[in-house]
Amino acid sequence: MIKSTSAKSRLSLSCGVAALSAALALAAPALAQETTVGEVVVTAQKRSENLQEVPLSVASVSGERLQSLFAAGDDILTLSSRVPSLYAESSNGRVAPRFYIRGLGNADFDLAASQPVSIIMDDVVMENVVLKSTPLFDLDRVEVLRGPQGTLFGRNTTAGIVKFDTVRPGQSLSARGTATYGSYGTLTLDGGVGGPIVDGLLAARASVLVQHREDWIDNAFTKKDNALGGYDETAFRLQLLLTPTENLSALLAFHNRSLEGTSAVFRANILTKGGNSLNANYDREKVYFDGGGDNPQAYDGSGISLKVEYKLPAATLTSITAFETANGFSRGDIDGGNMATGPGFIPFPSDTTDGIEDLDQITQEIRLASDTDGPVSWQVGAYYFDSQMVLRTDPGFVAATELRHENTSWAVFGQASYQLSEAWKVTAGLRWTSDEKSLTNIVAPIPFSKVDASDEQVSWDLSAFYDVSDTVGLYGRVARGFRGPTIQGRDVAFFGAPSVAQSETILSWEAGFKSELFERRVRLNGALFTYTVDDPQFTAVGGAGNIVQLLNAQEGQAWGFELDGEWVVNDNLVLTAGYSYADTEINDSKLAVGICAQCTVTDPLTSQQRALIDGNPFPNAPEYIFDASARFSLPIGNGGQIFAFTDWNVQGPTNLFLYESKEFYTDGNLEGGLKVGYAREDGAWEVALFGRNITDESNIKGGIDFNNNTAFVNEPRVIGVSLTARLP
Repeated sequence: MIKSTSAKSRLSLSCGVAALSAALALAAPALAQETTVGEVVVTAQKRSENLQEVPLSVASVSGERLQSLFAAGDDILTLSSRVPSLYAESSNGRVAPRFYIRGLGNADFDLAASQPVSIIMDDVVMENVVLKSTPLFDLDRVEVLRGPQGTLFGRNTTAGIVKFDTVRPGQSLSARGTATYGSYGTLTLDGGVGGPIVDGLLAARASVLVQHREDWIDNAFTKKDNALGGYDETAFRLQLLLTPTENLSALLAFHNRSLEGTSAVFRANILTKGGNSLNANYDREKVYFDGGGDNPQAYDGSGISLKVEYKLPAATLTSITAFETANGFSRGDIDGGNMATGPGFIPFPSDTTDGIEDLDQITQEIRLASDTDGPVSWQVGAYYFDSQMVLRTDPGFVAATELRHENTSWAVFGQASYQLSEAWKVTAGLRWTSDEKSLTNIVAPIPFSKVDASDEQVSWDLSAFYDVSDTVGLYGRVARGFRGPTIQGRDVAFFGAPSVAQSETILSWEAGFKSELFERRVRLNGALFTYTVDDPQFTAVGGAGNIVQLLNAQEGQAWGFELDGEWVVNDNLVLTAGYSYADTEINDSKLAVGICAQCTVTDPLTSQQRALIDGNPFPNAPEYIFDASARFSLPIGNGGQIFAFTDWNVQGPTNLFLYESKEFYTDGNLEGGLKVGYAREDGAWEVALFGRNITDESNIKGGIDFNNNTAFVNEPRVIGVSLTARLP
């Protein structure tokens, strides 16, 4: 188990948290018990619906829980393991996150990588891995849609969707803002203000984000204190909502981001051969880099979108047009140290810069959806996607390589629901997609001909929902999805050739329940799932020549379950908890991949010293995820309250790569947060002390497997103060 505290202290902490929760629960009956769980509205089917009536496994995060997660200046990765079945990691710092749902994802670190999890921000798909790191601020809610979602949403996804909705302009004045300051000079300003400009005709909202952290990691090789680890991230958003008539609305939105900071901090030989515990080479506040220029990172991006809705007599016509662009680079000392003093044995240096020039993404969606109260509801539409970018890789020892990557996709889709009876409702969806990709040589050490890949596939889903009672429902769902072919040119910069992976397809089965129990004071939702992926796309790293290549396994299988719960004990105490389990397995008796140079591989090896990975779990697929939170408040008169909010998550056994080794897996990663303060009961303002990663856990989040036992870890403990104000 990888940890910075002893097993005894961690057990004591767990027992203490459990005892505190039990004590609060026992105290609850003495307080008022009239509060019920609130209705959660989601748009998982592109309609506003009660979470309890949607035939999907959906989790929603909003309010104080969402605000607390970002108190220490964290980026989108902070959502990892905070929702059952959702995991995320990145070997590229605050850009290029990689997401996994129900164990299915892609560990490809190329900047043109394709992922089976889609990120949707304000109805716009963020396809490229850099766009997926678009800063989160002035958020309304986050929805996690688990399982294939290829029918309705912009890009086919075999694993699921993480959907973000920001606060929109309204016809009354509203404002919110949060300012935090904490350890390492960590500063966050997140807020927005909006309201009518012309009553009934034009409304606007302006939102802003400022995040700053001082450099705090020393470079012992160059003897430079506070050499890296910091960042400056700024972003803003302006929205204009025009409603010239009752039937017509147009929302124009523009956003921009600018990031300068530190890319991923790789640490050489912090794992001892034969084990996965951090060793004496690990010092959170010190590295020994002789290259990488202290791992700088800089990205800029912007986007504009126009959403027009027109209400017809029995339907609503919606058009969403969007353009996104981004540029930037990340540089790193990939070997994590130096050959002279290590730490540990480093066979060769690696100083690499990767970047994107002129990433342009254009999307267009047109959708017609029924708008009546009859037993039948439907929606049909068409979708267009086009992106192009120049990928630049500088290995340091030869001239930089530049490749042009292009992707064009078309789709038409439809969905219909029919209320068979008062209790039964069935829904079916269908989508046809054409997906084309190409990779062209601009500058490369070894010229190659243009590489093309394309496919056409049909995705579909069928679900049924049965109301057992007013507060309990059962559902079943079967869905087929696909992810188009992928081209990766990472090896071109190292005298190799591009690699291509063909489309992967998935057939997923799911059965679940939605319930509100004990006079609607408890919400408990659950789902049991199983799926089979044909030709799953994976990325293999290492072996002779240290190659990075895409490949298809013959098959992947998984099964598991999710539970999401909320208990409003009384007006003063609210508890939430979630748990997921996923058993994933690669099925391919002949597939062999390269292995790490200095670790202990436990898979059988071929005569070429390649690992046979048949039966292994998917990479970065936690066996289980557990999260919990508690909020306790005590009114003190004059409309105020003292409150305490805490949240915890545990990430179960996780294999980092395709092969299995004694070093590159994690088990029992734990993180917790705490906020204690004073707030007005009407939500007008609050002041609090907060802590993130309050037990200062050092958890391994990923590794570099081609050189030495190098890994990177989670964010440090941050303790600070926060101030939040809202109007009204």
